[in-house]
Amino acid sequence: MQIGFNAPTTGALIGPDSLRRIITEGEALGFDYVTVSDHIMVPRNLESKYPYTNDGEFPAGTAAAWLEQLATTAYVAALTEKLRFVLSVMVVPHRPAVLTAKVLATIDYLSKGRLTLGIGVGWCREEFEAIAAAPFDDRGQVTDEWMMACKELWTKEDPRFDGKYVKFSDVVFTPKPVQQPIPIWVGGESAPALRRIMRYADCWYPVGTNPQFPMNTVTRFKSGLERFRGFADRAGRDPATLQVALRVLAGPSNRPRRSVDGAGEMFTGGAADYVGDIKALQDLGVDAVDFRLFATTLEATIDNMRRLHDEVMAKVR
Repeated sequence: MQIGFNAPTTGALIGPDSLRRIITEGEALGFDYVTVSDHIMVPRNLESKYPYTNDGEFPAGTAAAWLEQLATTAYVAALTEKLRFVLSVMVVPHRPAVLTAKVLATIDYLSKGRLTLGIGVGWCREEFEAIAAAPFDDRGQVTDEWMMACKELWTKEDPRFDGKYVKFSDVVFTPKPVQQPIPIWVGGESAPALRRIMRYADCWYPVGTNPQFPMNTVTRFKSGLERFRGFADRAGRDPATLQVALRVLAGPSNRPRRSVDGAGEMFTGGAADYVGDIKALQDLGVDAVDFRLFATTLEATIDNMRRLHDEVMAKVR
């Protein structure tokens, strides 16, 4: 199983020296990938509900500074040689399709093929409006069309596209990405997200704490996998050819294991609990899992990374 960690793109550790230290430490420790999150600017008055907390509150708040995702990923690429980077996730409608395709192709080309493209449709209506993105209510259709346009540009020698939102023809689009194809992970737990995977993606990338689609115990996660594989069967795709990666919004702590309906809540408690959860996911065929390990200080963050390596990763590989 591949194991990743989250790069800080908001908070106290986004300075270049702190970020460099965290990224290079992660590569030295043997993490497989680093995830990079996506917000451009969050309006001060926020009515949209964050999908992954019970109360809908956005954990980062509305006053936090944010690094831009794709520029940060290019910075991470230049700092590393082996570490992969997963966009976790890129809100596809936030950026123009052709420019986004070019930036992503350039990152993959210059990093010698280390980009994984995690995608989502977005949840924050106010952010869409603040940055003059595509209409929030059209975000699913926009995402699908823009990703089809990206694939056309990345793979065809004479790319052409005639969609509702994107049109181009008689153009040269080189260099192509090194990876053919760039791996695409789809975030989200809804039926539209699962159908999106079946159309053009390689991997399902859920978060287990969505109150609408809870997958925070082994039993619940197994049910979620069965649902996912049902979508694959109906779409004519072999579930064995699709991957599953889980995003975890915390790391091991000294707090006791929580219980949900009499079962242990996955990825709560300490390192031993995390080892058991990872082994259970391995038995279910999960391919990757990543953790949010950064703390309020650089020293504490590096300590979290080293402890996860020594107390968890070393026991599941």
